[in-house]
Amino acid sequence: MTDGVSQVSLEIGGSSIQFETGKLAKQASGAVVVSSGETMVLCTATAGAQRDVDFLPLTVDVEERMYAAGKIPGSFFRREGRAGEKATLTARMIDRPLRPLFPKGWTRETQLVSIPMSVDHEHPYDVLAMNGASAALMVSDIPFPAPVGAVRIGQDAEGNFLVNPDEEWLLESPLDLVVAGTEEAILMVEAGANEVTEAEILDALDIAHVEIKRLCEAQHELRAKAGKDNIEVAAPEVDESILSEVGERFGAALDDATQVADKLERQEATARVEDETIEALSGDPEADPDAYRERRAAVQLAFDKLEKDIIRKRIAVDKKRPDGRAAGEIRDIWIEVPAAPRTHGSAIFTRGQTQAFSVAALGTTRDEMRLDTLGLQEAKHYFHHYNFPPFSVGEAGFMRGPKRRDIGHGALAERALLPVVPRIDDFPYTIRVVSDILESNGSSSMASVCGSTLSLMDAGVPISAPVAGVAMGLIKEGEDYIVLTDIAGVEDHLGDMDFKVAGTANGITALQMDIKIAGVTFEILRDALAQAKDARLTILDKMREAIAEPRPELSPYAPRISQIQIDTEKIGSVIGKGGETIRALSEEYDAQIDIEDDGTVRIYAQTGEQGDALVDRIRQMTKEVEVGDEFTGRVVKTTTFGAFVELAKGTDGLLHISNIAPGKRPNTVEEVVNRGDVLHVKVVEVDRERGRIGLRLVDDPEIEGKSADELAAMGTGDRGPRGDRGNGRGRRDGGRRDRRPRDRDRERERAE
Repeated sequence: MTDGVSQVSLEIGGSSIQFETGKLAKQASGAVVVSSGETMVLCTATAGAQRDVDFLPLTVDVEERMYAAGKIPGSFFRREGRAGEKATLTARMIDRPLRPLFPKGWTRETQLVSIPMSVDHEHPYDVLAMNGASAALMVSDIPFPAPVGAVRIGQDAEGNFLVNPDEEWLLESPLDLVVAGTEEAILMVEAGANEVTEAEILDALDIAHVEIKRLCEAQHELRAKAGKDNIEVAAPEVDESILSEVGERFGAALDDATQVADKLERQEATARVEDETIEALSGDPEADPDAYRERRAAVQLAFDKLEKDIIRKRIAVDKKRPDGRAAGEIRDIWIEVPAAPRTHGSAIFTRGQTQAFSVAALGTTRDEMRLDTLGLQEAKHYFHHYNFPPFSVGEAGFMRGPKRRDIGHGALAERALLPVVPRIDDFPYTIRVVSDILESNGSSSMASVCGSTLSLMDAGVPISAPVAGVAMGLIKEGEDYIVLTDIAGVEDHLGDMDFKVAGTANGITALQMDIKIAGVTFEILRDALAQAKDARLTILDKMREAIAEPRPELSPYAPRISQIQIDTEKIGSVIGKGGETIRALSEEYDAQIDIEDDGTVRIYAQTGEQGDALVDRIRQMTKEVEVGDEFTGRVVKTTTFGAFVELAKGTDGLLHISNIAPGKRPNTVEEVVNRGDVLHVKVVEVDRERGRIGLRLVDDPEIEGKSADELAAMGTGDRGPRGDRGNGRGRRDGGRRDRRPRDRDRERERAE
């Protein structure tokens, strides 16, 4: 069916992007299918009932469907549950550039839904969903003023920028930059980078905006073909006479209240002035309730505008911030490392009235985060979680798991630290960092970046460089503007930009920017990035004063992970028949043992002593026995001519009766040793052709102090056969079997 179907396509970054409407979900206010390659996303925009609220009732949902990638969900119920992290982060990237563009006064329930219907693992669905959500608004009857385009910028090994690169390539890219904006300006930036310079970021933004303009043109074309007439909306207007009266009677008091330095005291002082204003100017509620409600709403609108105008003018024109700081000044910082005695690594990072308590916990590779998503990545060995309890801002509220904001801020801090965290092959631990925000007055996500760095170094994680973060702001009034360093909550709420920058001394590792106005030039962005770099270096110096580098030793409460490489032919001897050997070792040393197919053995022990002992034991079990090697083994059999000592699983050596008691020969072996005794022995002969291993006690004066060559030359004289034909090979499922105990007994009898 093609009647009523409209399509628009264009090429971005070497791939075609197609917008189609009029075929699916036609009862939504607007519905667009956006596709590239074999990735296809359905995006809808729907306007519901009118709400009596003074805010925009907008909801953005991204619903991942595992069928899109040919997968079945891994949950117990085998169906999708609440949105995962990827879907939540994509929903936030859709929301952030679109929300500021909705007209004032639009209070109808509005929902944007994006459903990936097909994913080819070449063209990521998130950027397509961002473009599709804007296109759905453009063809709907919702009065959305201008289209928003979005692109992703990557970087190759030579430093060249790539537009909308393949998903697999992005896993190793030094830059993953998502940019959204209108034809006139950039509105949102989300980036992870491997210490990229500020100049490179600006170049990437410039390239991105060129492609964004083309995407906006395509959406205009789609609207011209299939767009609906917009619903009319009347923006609330401030009554100038009421505004003038509020200013005359309460302007001075409001000016004083908004200059109180302490956040809570400032809020209380402002609230008192607000209550006095509304009570004095709203009229008599009993005389005419309807008129009172209308007048009260008008007074509230005027008061809010006056408060915003006073603060913005003071900052942008008078260059005076609410807490008295200069534009580039950072709030006072104090740090405590460590902050909790039994944690693996912990820190308190406090900047002004924002405080993060960050804790690093180390686990085994079995503690990795399994990802059941539409993406290519299946597991994470490093992850960060951010919590924002209501008491951090002096409020009481429900605590029912992480909110979207918590997930977004946690992902930002995780992205900031990821380039400096060691790879799993170099540091075989799963690393989880949790940042609990105990107090907040702006820039809590960047405080969690700083706290996470400190807690990782306290835990002894060998990060390549410390990372710090700072939030930049902007107040622009006409031609006057000011870029603010380390913005507080009120500067974020009433400002025009929230620009979070994290990185090392060498470059940027993460970036998040939200702009509320269209007049932000590249010159302003350049100033903001330069100012952010100066602030970042200052904060890094403060952090180095608390802890200069990662601790050389892990916490005594952290698990000890050791890694050794063994011959793949020896894997079976470590595992044992039916896993009996590896289970016994795990129980004996209270440790976890993981063995890879390539012979990599990872040992996770509760203490370093246990781990070292287990490593030595496995080395003994898997190494080729050489003359001069020492073993502590158990006597597994006694005969008339000697005792057989187990050197490793499946490998025994003979301690001849003449060597059991140095200086004399007992009448029977049992006079000196019995089955089950543990002896410290040294190898004095290895006959690989006959499978014989000769032993002597370590305290035998005839062998003490002699080298392996001397022992080999000395041999065992004419004291008879010494050893068995054990090859030391264990069993792995599908591999060769160990010799049964009775087979070894026959060999010993033949030797006798």
